[in-house]
Order: sequence, then structure tokens, then C-alpha cells
Amino acid sequence: MGSSQQPKLSGDQLYSTPLPGGGIIVPVNYFFLSLNYALMIVLPLIVAIVIRRRTGASWRFFFIGAVTFIVSQLFHIPFNMAVQNSGILPDDMSTWTNLLIMALFLGLSAGVFEETARYLTYRFWAKDARSWSSGMMLGAGHGGIEAIILGLLATFGFVSLMVANNEAILATIPEEQQAIIAASLAEIVNTPWYGLLLGATERLFAIAAHLALSVMVLQVFLRGSIRWLFAAIAYHTVLNMIAVIGITRLGPYWTEGLLAVYSLLSLAIIFRLRAPDPVVAEPEPLPETPAADDLNLEPTDEALDRSKYT
Repeated sequence: MGSSQQPKLSGDQLYSTPLPGGGIIVPVNYFFLSLNYALMIVLPLIVAIVIRRRTGASWRFFFIGAVTFIVSQLFHIPFNMAVQNSGILPDDMSTWTNLLIMALFLGLSAGVFEETARYLTYRFWAKDARSWSSGMMLGAGHGGIEAIILGLLATFGFVSLMVANNEAILATIPEEQQAIIAASLAEIVNTPWYGLLLGATERLFAIAAHLALSVMVLQVFLRGSIRWLFAAIAYHTVLNMIAVIGITRLGPYWTEGLLAVYSLLSLAIIFRLRAPDPVVAEPEPLPETPAADDLNLEPTDEALDRSKYT
């Protein structure tokens, strides 16, 4: 009777298939996960290109939107960390009350910081962004850079994981870290291929929301009412609350389904608030001055008579 202890297998043995002539077959899930990260980086640029071609909006607004998001996070992330480390918020998310408190905090903080940053950008930086198309491009930059950053970070983590999945490297790290690597790779392999694309799907829904939010905040200046800023904060808060509660209680698939419905609402807001860009009227051309040759300079009898008295 053999030993009851299971043999210790390396990551290469567990998550790749050796070929008779050498080499390995990489699981197809690695491809879908790589595709997911690539889409997270590329999709925002595709959205921006479509907006640019359809409306002629300047790429400058995409850049402004991207900077706006980054600056907002310089304040948003430290604030969240400070509040969470203070012990004010509950740690146990098993009860609905605690979960709602945490979801409200995370949603409201994101709404306040990001939408206030968007408002300040319109007011003090992008003063010429007063059209639907410029607001759309600014939103594409705001939501797009978030997707790009998350995609790059996830790609770096995945590459690091694959590099660590090596006999020589595994032999140099503690068994606890080896177990973490094995568990991470097992999760990738055991996840359905469509589940590995949820990151890109969620980012696409988020970009739709950011487009709607940018157009909503723009209404503060187009319609002269600060209520649109508060409406954008509320809309952003509810969106993030759905994500937090959904992923905690319902799982990723139901959560993405709810976000898909929310993205349809975002699209409705985008097109409901669509207005033609203001057209700058071209000045009317000045009447042509007749050439000297065309003027009748011959003195008339009447003019000669009048000249006698002047």
C-alpha cells in the first residue's frame, strides 16, 4: 500500500502538459486571461477613437479626463485608507447592515471625489469643454485611464505569477508562497473561459457610466444648475454600491448582469442629454469695393453747377 501523502508537484507539472518532443502546451485559459487584460487596455482607446471620428472631439479632452481621474485618486485612495484604518467602519461583512454601511461609504467616497474632480476640471481647466462631444471625450479619458491602469497592473501580476511558476524559482521561496502561487494558477485553470473575460466586460460597463457621468456634470455649465453635480454623485454612488453588494452576495456573474442593466441606463442618459455642438457663425463677407476703373469719375453738368457756389 502506497503512502497516503500526495506527491508535491511543481507549477509546471500542474498547469501545463509536456509534449513528447519537448515543450509544453499552455492551458487555453491563459490565453483568455491575457486577452482579458489586453482588452482592458485597448477598449478605452477604441471608444475614444469612435468618439473622435463621429464627433471630431479633440484628443486633448481625453488627456484632460485621464489626468482628472488620476488626480482624484491621489485624494480618494488616502481618504479611504485613513477612514478604514480608523476603525470607524465595520470589519465583518457577514451582516446586511455592515455590508450596506461599507457599500455606502465606498460608493459615496468614489462619487464625491471623482465627480467633484470632474466639476473642477470643467470649471477651471477645460473651460472650452461646453459641448456634448467634448464631454464624451473627457469621460472616455476619465474612465479609460482607470481601465488602462487596472489592465497594466493585472498584466504585471499575471506575468510575475508565470515567471514564478518555475522549478528554479519555486525552490527558492517558502512553501507558503508556493501554495499561494499554486492556488492562483489553479483558480485560473478552473475558471470557465468566459469568466476570465469579466474584467474587460466590467470595464466596458464602467466606461459607459463615466461617459454618462461626464455629460451629467457638464449640464451644470450648460443649464446653470448645480443639481446636476449632486445627481452625478448619487448616480456614481449607486453604481459602486451595486458592485460592492453584488460581488459580496451574488457573485461575479450576477453582478455583471446588474452592471449591464445599469450600463443601459447610462446609454439612455448619454443620448437623452445629447445636443448638437454649438455652431460658430461665420462673419458675413464685406461688400466688395468697386475698383477705381469701374467708378464713373466724369463730372456731370449738375455737379459743375453746384461747384460754382462752393
